[in-house]
Amino acid sequence: MAGSPAGTSSGFDTPSFLISEKMLNLIRNVFAFVLLVVSLSVNSQESRPLSEGALHCLTCHGNQTYTLQNPWTGQEEKRLMNPYFIIDTTHYRTGVHRTFSCTDCHATDYETYPHAAELKLEPLSTCLDCHGGDDTYAKYQFERIDEEFQKSVHFVKSGESFTCSKCHNQHYYKPTARTSSTVSEIVSYNNAMCLSCHNNLARFQLVSDQQNPVLAQVHAWLPNQELHFRNVRCIECHTQVTDTLMVSHNILSKEHAVQKCVECHSSNSMLKASLYKYQNLQARSGKGALGAVLQNESYLIGANQVPALKLLSILIFVAALAGVLLHSVFRFTKK
Repeated sequence: MAGSPAGTSSGFDTPSFLISEKMLNLIRNVFAFVLLVVSLSVNSQESRPLSEGALHCLTCHGNQTYTLQNPWTGQEEKRLMNPYFIIDTTHYRTGVHRTFSCTDCHATDYETYPHAAELKLEPLSTCLDCHGGDDTYAKYQFERIDEEFQKSVHFVKSGESFTCSKCHNQHYYKPTARTSSTVSEIVSYNNAMCLSCHNNLARFQLVSDQQNPVLAQVHAWLPNQELHFRNVRCIECHTQVTDTLMVSHNILSKEHAVQKCVECHSSNSMLKASLYKYQNLQARSGKGALGAVLQNESYLIGANQVPALKLLSILIFVAALAGVLLHSVFRFTKK
């Protein structure tokens, strides 16, 4: 190369540089591939496309306003959408029904716009209309869930008018108990279902003529209310636990709710048969008992016991007691 001393090289055409450049490109490609895989795995739920039918409906029902042609005036008008008919598109895209067309559940007459007023009286499909008697969903035991639900206080008092959709919003439903790896997410998601009625006067009156009780007053006997509400689901105390079902649906009346602390705060905690029975949570305990305690966001006093730590605490107690006794003996003998 011009300007280079005789017998020397500029370094730009040596084999070592070519190899390092190739290695650098390889590392960049691998790194980019890893980022792509991580991105796809994190956003797999949100990235699945919606059906054309759903996208068409969401042009109106995904917004605060809608436009229509007023047949009386012949003019185009913009109006506010009824809040109950607005679909949160972010939550909708993460729900299990996101790939469906709206008319899979709603009448095909909704394809005509403006919608006929009488369509508001349309009887909506229930979960069993699609999931019942289908071997594809047999492992979820929908028929068994329905049997348990019909024993619940909700069905006994409200009958057929209390459907699955009163708790499970078909537009947003996610199987959090099966897919989440954290207790806090499962608790938060499930308790939101209960609070959507029991902390909402308008919704509560849709299913009951009674006055909606103030939860803080009803649970006045419960110590550390906020801590309990944040770390366990309402159904831990208000359902009859069924080992063969992922989630119990037999909601009990308040007279039969659990009110004994020892039911949960013991080595034989009932939570092992409810909140902590999920396989995805049990998998986190693979590193041993101590690992389970360290990773568990909802450590429960009396339920999560580590044998080694228990033995250590006994030895410390015995050593402390022995120290006190020896100290007393020496003081007594030296008097």
